[in-house]
Amino acid sequence: MIKILVLYYSLHGNTRQLARHIGRGIEQIDSCEAVLRTVADISTMPTTTPSAPTNQTTDPIVSHHDLSQCAAIAMGSPVRFGNMAAPLKHFLDTTSSEWLSGSLIGKPACVFTSSSSLHGGQETTLQSMMLPLLHHGMLVVGIPYSEPLLHTTSHGGTPYGASHVNHGTNKQLHADEIALAQAIGRRLATIACKLSG
Repeated sequence: MIKILVLYYSLHGNTRQLARHIGRGIEQIDSCEAVLRTVADISTMPTTTPSAPTNQTTDPIVSHHDLSQCAAIAMGSPVRFGNMAAPLKHFLDTTSSEWLSGSLIGKPACVFTSSSSLHGGQETTLQSMMLPLLHHGMLVVGIPYSEPLLHTTSHGGTPYGASHVNHGTNKQLHADEIALAQAIGRRLATIACKLSG
């Protein structure tokens, strides 16, 4: 099985929902397995054990072993002032050994995000997550306009990656957002399969 890491941070569960649908898209491709992982919360109090975000389900905290074992990465974060959330950035800041060894070079990657407003900074957040992936030598893929929904959706979804707009109190993903999340999952898995030979 080709393991594809779906790495995310989600405080209120919206980004986690996207991660689940990207994982479903990945597993629609034969011989591909989605491995869902989250990152530890950042605390101002020193602790000995990292803790999952308080609103998380049972997805384990990511390890560096997960990075070395995956053939591709889908990475997601909620929007934080047009940037990725600090817990995800904090984890990425610990990946110097992967950068020095070049262990992620040539692996495909995609990004996804969620915001509470349509113009809340989704595209800059997606781009902020691409930067460390590019520094690692990864091959960043987006959603091509051959996906018809990208032309018509009035909800989440961009050529930079899957996204969700949380309009008001409705935290459920729109059908367009689900379809585009699964589409980028399938695309990532298909490219990972081709690169894995």
